[in-house]
Amino acid sequence: MTTGPSYTTDVRRLEEFSALDLYAMMKMRVDVFVVEQTCPYPELDGNDAACLHLRLLDGRDLLACARIWRPEPSDNPRIGRVAVSPDHRGKRLGEALMRELIAACEQAYPGETIEISAQAHLQKFYASFGFSPISEEYLEDGIPHVDMLRAKP
Repeated sequence: MTTGPSYTTDVRRLEEFSALDLYAMMKMRVDVFVVEQTCPYPELDGNDAACLHLRLLDGRDLLACARIWRPEPSDNPRIGRVAVSPDHRGKRLGEALMRELIAACEQAYPGETIEISAQAHLQKFYASFGFSPISEEYLEDGIPHVDMLRAKP
């Protein structure tokens, strides 16, 4: 665990979570991606067991979370399921989360290109971290997305 200005960063595999911590993370993802964005889709997609999960915490309070995974050994590592708790928005935690995610990717996959499937309206946000679009806009679960890459460091 590393400490940031007002949060602690936690990176671990799915099987390392307590039941309560796992529930809090999954509930936040469903609350943000399914309920808030009114987008019924299979949030629990079967990929979480192969991912590294990164959380920003204030004590036991979950502020934000995301996952890092590589679908196939020949694929780029991918950042996904980037979510900030609605109760903690406006605190620049999205920026903190992305900095921590990039650092975790660089540690787990040194020197590799990082990929993200970004919601199209967040393209400028992700560009501020060095991500560039590599696809045209497309619909994923009814939400406009664009694929982006962050070149090797």
